[in-house]
Amino acid sequence: MSRIFTLASNVFWDVIRERVLYLTGFFAILLVGAQVLLREVSAGTEAKMLVDVGIAAIGVLGLVVTVFVGTGLINKEIDKRTVLVLLSKPVSRSEFIIGKHIGLSAVLAVLIALMTGIYLGVLSFYKIPHPLESILVAVLYLFLELSLLTAVGIMFGVFTSSLLATLLTFAVYVMGHLSRDLLQLGEISKNPTLKNVTQGIYLVIPDLARFDLKNEAVYGLLPDTVTLLVSAVYGLIYIALLLALANLIFWRREF
Repeated sequence: MSRIFTLASNVFWDVIRERVLYLTGFFAILLVGAQVLLREVSAGTEAKMLVDVGIAAIGVLGLVVTVFVGTGLINKEIDKRTVLVLLSKPVSRSEFIIGKHIGLSAVLAVLIALMTGIYLGVLSFYKIPHPLESILVAVLYLFLELSLLTAVGIMFGVFTSSLLATLLTFAVYVMGHLSRDLLQLGEISKNPTLKNVTQGIYLVIPDLARFDLKNEAVYGLLPDTVTLLVSAVYGLIYIALLLALANLIFWRREF
């Protein structure tokens, strides 16, 4: 555990030094600008629209960091040949993979926490009513979704280039949010082949829609406790499986 913590700590500070947290400043400017713009173009609905825009922006900026940083974590070490130095020390490849994931997940946690604090601060400053508890739960599940996507990016990053891993991770994000719709399409198509294909996609691609609570949260609505717990367990199991697969591929890779 100490070796994993050391690796995670190194990843955390390396990513922080890349000025990722500057996104929080951009986010603050975006919210204030959105408030001014919405006041001009909306007919008395700017308060509700700002609540929607703010929580959506947290998700988009978090996704950008996840996709573009997460997919390059392994490849950067391979390209610089620093992976040979790390693996020559008493560090196993599984510890290397897990440390990378925990490190970037910690960065995402800090980034999302800061943006959420700014978001809630702006809403309070403009005296915009908002369901605090629902928003916090939605942000927590957003972090779980991004942590899962980090595992996806690491898995692709251990055997493909950074560019291809980025494209594949973004494709998983899109398909993960559409997998339920594809499953329903297969059900209503009455075509056995299409039905089998859509069911296969649903089983393989993570169902990211279960972590997307933003639309309901802004109205103070959330799934029941059992559904939330099942989604959390689903996400943690999927992360473990993806990291195990990444580890298996990484063990077979020669340097």
